[in-house]
Amino acid sequence: MAPDQKTRLGPITLLSLGHACVDVYQGTVAALVPFFVAERAYTLAAASGIVLAASLLSSVVQPLFGILADRWVMPWLLPISTVIGGVGLGSAGVSDSYVFTVTVVAVSGIGVAAYHPAAARVARAAAGGSHTAMGWFSLGGNVGFATAPLLVAAVIATGGLRASPWLVVPALVGAVLCVVALRRIDTTPVTKAADHAVARDDWRSFSKLSGAIVCRSIVFVGLSAFISLYARERLGGGDAAGTLALFVLYVGGAFGTVAGGALAGRFGRLRVVRAAYLLTIPAVAGIVFVPGPLLYVFVACASAGLYVPFSLHITLGQDYLPRRIGTSSGITLGLTVSIGGVASPFLGTLADATSLQTALIPLIAIPALGWFLLRTLVEPGVAPSAEESSALERPLADPDRIDTSGR
Repeated sequence: MAPDQKTRLGPITLLSLGHACVDVYQGTVAALVPFFVAERAYTLAAASGIVLAASLLSSVVQPLFGILADRWVMPWLLPISTVIGGVGLGSAGVSDSYVFTVTVVAVSGIGVAAYHPAAARVARAAAGGSHTAMGWFSLGGNVGFATAPLLVAAVIATGGLRASPWLVVPALVGAVLCVVALRRIDTTPVTKAADHAVARDDWRSFSKLSGAIVCRSIVFVGLSAFISLYARERLGGGDAAGTLALFVLYVGGAFGTVAGGALAGRFGRLRVVRAAYLLTIPAVAGIVFVPGPLLYVFVACASAGLYVPFSLHITLGQDYLPRRIGTSSGITLGLTVSIGGVASPFLGTLADATSLQTALIPLIAIPALGWFLLRTLVEPGVAPSAEESSALERPLADPDRIDTSGR
């Protein structure tokens, strides 16, 4: 291994582990839903409202943190936001008040929102522009998602919702990892490189990519919120059946993210992303309609379809907006991902009025809409055809007037 690769490996590994300690709280919200239903007799609509609390506020403020990250270097935000995310979720079970629970979960969402844009910029600095290294950083977040059901099962299934303060432990570990990683990274170069980049920002392509990520998010959040309850209902295996289904959905991220980077290196990012969206359509259909233990097979396929594009979304977004990496990260990691939570109360209301199976049916068609948005995109930096050129934004007329302030 070359010396520069070794230099990058240590900080990226620490950042990836820290990312896991943050994103465990995004997965924890969905994993808590069955316990809110069982212990507090919440309706599915009320329980999904808690998912919305974590997602909606996060989706609104995360791009704002991205804009701030483009203006100022804020590496100190990583450990602080990690602790806020953990304290919020750790407080979710200490009171029977629904308003209090929604509030602290929303605070956790703000912590998660503050973390991602700043972390993505720091990770890009540590990665030295390597898409593979950025994939490892993304993998940490997916591992955090995957371990969330296990963390909840270990803490809440044994001690009830009142044991939720123990959920803050990963945040404390993550904050320490962030501090250690930051001591090994010079965060100044990434800011200067972004501020002085001469490549133009392709907002039209970035908007299409963002729309596709919203589609992916709706499917992912919908499955995250209800797959545990759905597996219990379809398989009759109690808590174990539901926890396993959610774990399979999340653990696929570990394999999907790594596979996505490898496949993109061979076939190109956009070809891989489009194929993943197409794979998701029959996978979700299988979850909804195929009975028995095969449910887990289709959950695994859906997980692959949803996670293979994950790190590719991030690097594509950053390359479409090379002068606004923080803003891009805030949107691709924040707004478009979190906004999927807006759909969960509608799915919960539909499930209360009909059945969980009926409520999940709309999720089959949504990946097709995402594929439709992606089909005309070209790789960043690749010259489009004449037809595509006419549809794109006009370049800046005077290169000497390019705004290098990062705004």
